[in-house]
Amino acid sequence: MKKYSHNFVESYDGFPGFGLDRESNENTVICYLQMFSDDMLMKNIVSRFSEEELEEVYSMINRLLKIYLNDTEYHRLFLKEEHP
Repeated sequence: MKKYSHNFVESYDGFPGFGLDRESNENTVICYLQMFSDDMLMKNIVSRFSEEELEEVYSMINRLLKIYLNDTEYHRLFLKEEHP
C-alpha cells in the first residue's frame, strides 16, 4: 500500500495561476508542489541542483514543517507513521 499520494493535481480542473485570490493561490501551490515532486522530474532535475540549491530546498521544507506542524502531525502527516 502506498504511503504518499498526489491526487489533487490529477483531479484539479481549475487554472493553475497565482495572484487571483487566496483559494487559487493555495490550489496553484498544491499543483506546483505535486508536479514538482514527480519521480521522473526529480530524477532529471535534482542532479542539476547546486549544493546551495539542495540545501535551500531542504531548509525551506524543514522550516515550514517546523512552523506549521506539531510533532504528532509531523509524524502522522509527513513521515506517515505513528508518533513514537
